[in-house]
Amino acid sequence: MKNQRQSKIMEIISNKNVETQEQLLQELRSAGFRSTQATISRDIKELRIVKELTSFGTYRYAASTSEVSGTFSGKLNTIFRECITSFDYAQNMIVVHTLPGLASAAASAVDAMSLSVVLGTLAGDDTVFIVMRDNNAAAAFCGEIRNLLN
Repeated sequence: MKNQRQSKIMEIISNKNVETQEQLLQELRSAGFRSTQATISRDIKELRIVKELTSFGTYRYAASTSEVSGTFSGKLNTIFRECITSFDYAQNMIVVHTLPGLASAAASAVDAMSLSVVLGTLAGDDTVFIVMRDNNAAAAFCGEIRNLLN
């Protein structure tokens, strides 16, 4: 039953923009699966499902495509949180200022996220330049940075 449910979860997130666990639970129920939110949460962790930023500035569940190990990715995210001194965006471009010498680590953290809305990063000594696919994606990503830092 677990394997069938998890296969259905992967099918659902591949075919629909599912933003929340509640939406995923509703989709599973519509497909005839009975489950709880706690079970769905465990399935998401086991399947390594991540939330990715869409071009509309919203998030959706997606299968992880990152080949970076969880530990390495976690360390990059910690560095990202700790090294940022300021950030802002204009249209589809984001500029992130970091502590001296840490821009490359911050850019690597963004690259490791494997977000389809990130076109690329460029790092100097204390500044990261990020080009996003569109203006909404830049605004949404800055909102996520703000949440991450708070």
